[in-house]
Amino acid sequence: MKKFIKSLALVLATGFITSTAAMAADKVLVGLITKTNTNPFFVKMREGATQKAEELGVELRTFAGRYDGDNNSQVEAIENLVASGAKGILITPNDPAAIVPTIKRARDAGLVVIALDTPLSPASAADATFATDNFKAGELIGMWARAKMGDQSKSAKIALLDLNSSEITVDVARNQGFLKGFGIDLADPNDIGDEKDPRIVGNDVTNGSEEGGRKAMENLMQKDPEINLVYTINEPAAAGAYEALKAVGRQKDVLIVSVDGGCPGVKNVDSKVIGATSMQFPLLMAAMGVDAIVKFAETGVKPGATPGLDFFNTGVQLITNEPAAGVPSIDAKAGLRKCWG
Repeated sequence: MKKFIKSLALVLATGFITSTAAMAADKVLVGLITKTNTNPFFVKMREGATQKAEELGVELRTFAGRYDGDNNSQVEAIENLVASGAKGILITPNDPAAIVPTIKRARDAGLVVIALDTPLSPASAADATFATDNFKAGELIGMWARAKMGDQSKSAKIALLDLNSSEITVDVARNQGFLKGFGIDLADPNDIGDEKDPRIVGNDVTNGSEEGGRKAMENLMQKDPEINLVYTINEPAAAGAYEALKAVGRQKDVLIVSVDGGCPGVKNVDSKVIGATSMQFPLLMAAMGVDAIVKFAETGVKPGATPGLDFFNTGVQLITNEPAAGVPSIDAKAGLRKCWG
């Protein structure tokens, strides 16, 4: 009898171990690859993916480039995930074109690949793109600035502080959206700087940094010291532009608008450094991406796009303490409950 009980216990234990191993093997594996692991936008993205993975009971593995622009680390991360049997990958590509051959190998291996925030080049190289409608984000701040300036908008002197000379999709969309919202005719909507409107003083690049924003603002003020409206690619660049204006005593008579929705930027709206900003939602973006991969693993159905767009729109919200008629917005206090970073 004792031998029988020991044998039975051994069989049950072995069965439990085998069952547990099988369950672990069947657990859906999802990969998240961000541009870096330090930018608050990507930190919040990782947080959203982690929360959703825990909620759905799936395994999440996260990777990041060592610096913004590091394609090699992202290639290695994709190869790691393919070898590990991942069902899908979420990626904010550092180089939207150079990463495409590696993405293709992953898709050929049966993984679903979703670009987050930044589309691949071409966008069709991914199964789907989950992103902010960056053109709409720019358009909202342009509409707000036009309404805020009223008749003065007809004689505005505009400085455009862009990202860099590469004219990546996000940079172009925000810039052109702003100009359209402000009522300026676009020449080629896929090109920055070809507009003929005399209200545009000029464009300069910031690399999305505060220091870059300060230098770009200084450069454009040398071109025309009477600039009264500043568009910036993001909120760090806006903060730099404000410092340059403050240094010459013009911070109170120049309107600055931006895009991002990070908590420091929303606080700058509250303190009147920035007049209005368009908020995007990285936490939601990544959470929806994890959910889409799990649904693919369960049903084989790949995610689609928002009707009328070639990507899935994860939302945008205008933040300002000075609402303008016809432009939906929330104030900075409400924005601080939704911000990231």
